[in-house]
Amino acid sequence: MTAPLLEMKNISKRYGNIIALTDITTYVNSGEVTCILGDNGAGKSSLIKILAGAHQQSEGRLFVEGEEVMFDSPRDALERGIATVYQDLAVVPLMSVWRNFFLGSEPTKSFGPIRWIDTEAASRIAKEEMAKMGIDIRDTEQAVGTLSGGERQSVAIARAAYFGAKVLILDEPTSALGVRQSGVVLRYIIEAKHRGLGVIFITHNPNHAWPVGDRFLILNRGRSMGDFKKDEITRDELIMMMAGGAELEELTKELESASAGDEKLADMAEEFAEELEELEERAEHPD
Repeated sequence: MTAPLLEMKNISKRYGNIIALTDITTYVNSGEVTCILGDNGAGKSSLIKILAGAHQQSEGRLFVEGEEVMFDSPRDALERGIATVYQDLAVVPLMSVWRNFFLGSEPTKSFGPIRWIDTEAASRIAKEEMAKMGIDIRDTEQAVGTLSGGERQSVAIARAAYFGAKVLILDEPTSALGVRQSGVVLRYIIEAKHRGLGVIFITHNPNHAWPVGDRFLILNRGRSMGDFKKDEITRDELIMMMAGGAELEELTKELESASAGDEKLADMAEEFAEELEELEERAEHPD
């Protein structure tokens, strides 16, 4: 049996007395999307930093293609084929698409000891690689800042794939996007999956994770609430686990308590309670 591209076993992380992660286990296969879901403070950022080589785990083991590793730096992770696309994308808005695509690793020409950037080859490669992600950039000389949020994501994803990424970590790529642009990014995630990459999709939105995910790791306050294949969980169960059923019920009670004497707030509390009851019913009886 082929080893996963990336595997985490019992990963924990402490910052002094603060416990950020406890006993996290999951894996990423080639041509699959592993979604890591959690609200703010769930431990997603700490896990990203470990996988990207920015931090080391306090406990647990990390494997790349079956070989145990301990990253000393982000460069170590990149050399092992793990590329991370952060929310800020690491693009320079005023620079052209092709310059952002290479960012210091441009193809060159030379004549004797003199070397210069091969702008024609750089532009062509950037255009071809973007096309593989399903986006047609007419002019790679245009500034990245003129692209939509989804298109900027495609530049970062295509760049990582071109430079040899085997595992692509996407940090909340849809968090600042509207519905249409979020759909564009989800399509790029599927394209990356079809190209054989193992994708880690970090998100707090189960509605974005469900259409593209092959497995789901749910984090809550640094702990795993479960690690499921898609056929082991329903969308409504995922939403309930992600939201926290007990917390939603507590919020309903607080709304009901606060709504005394306020008709509009009372109506809102009643509607919220009905929606929660329907969600719980669907999660328990998906058929």
